[in-house]
Amino acid sequence: MGKVPGGFPFPGGWLLGTVLLVPGWTGSKEDFGPILDPLAAAGYRVTAIDLPGQYESPGRGDVAAYTVDALGFVVRAVAAQLGDRVHLLGHSFGGLVSRAAAIGDPAAFASLTLLSSGPAGLDGGRRARMDLLRPVLMTHGIAAVYDAMQALERAEPGYVARPAALSDFLRRRFLASDPAMLLGMGEALVDEPDRVDALIATGLPLLVVYGTDDDAWTPDVQAQMAKRLGVAAVEIPAAHSPAIDDPSGTVAALVAFWRST
Repeated sequence: MGKVPGGFPFPGGWLLGTVLLVPGWTGSKEDFGPILDPLAAAGYRVTAIDLPGQYESPGRGDVAAYTVDALGFVVRAVAAQLGDRVHLLGHSFGGLVSRAAAIGDPAAFASLTLLSSGPAGLDGGRRARMDLLRPVLMTHGIAAVYDAMQALERAEPGYVARPAALSDFLRRRFLASDPAMLLGMGEALVDEPDRVDALIATGLPLLVVYGTDDDAWTPDVQAQMAKRLGVAAVEIPAAHSPAIDDPSGTVAALVAFWRST
């Protein structure tokens, strides 16, 4: 059995720490699939979740239940079940939620990683698309929203069709969403204020990771956020989902950061 100072024994190796992964707005725990085994092999106990209303997590049926702070409370409750000093990572909207969780109780966490997330609510092209889709959801329902999203995606330059099995999963996942979640998280995603100063005040070790071609918060916005936080920023050759586009690079950045803390 190998040993790393500060680790805890588990079958096959040494446990360096516990990790909690929080997905984005229309995502789910499966978005972290490519990095789960590599992180475990590196010595970490890893848990990925669906937030309330996402995929296999029951919804709350109330738009007001999906604020960033309300969801941050959920994340803290999950972290408390995992043990002390959890390494927290939030992707995209999950980054805003994880930030709220950390601000609410910094002592609950060993570190926070913002993966393809930003300093404040979403702006630009993705926000414009959300504004277009909101009345579709209100008038025609969740299936119509998914079909409209696919039509917009197919119209983009360089569109490449996904494999059939992946397309089937993505549709099934989206249709399982709580409509109130889509509305509530959508509003929170665009209305979130800048809370960088509050995050600095937590004193937590922080890391910012983003893709070179991120089309949500731009790389420049995320790099500037990291500069304000006074922390390292790692750029991965990826779009908005580094854990999927470049799992090995994402894992390397995370493990290096966690070991440094």
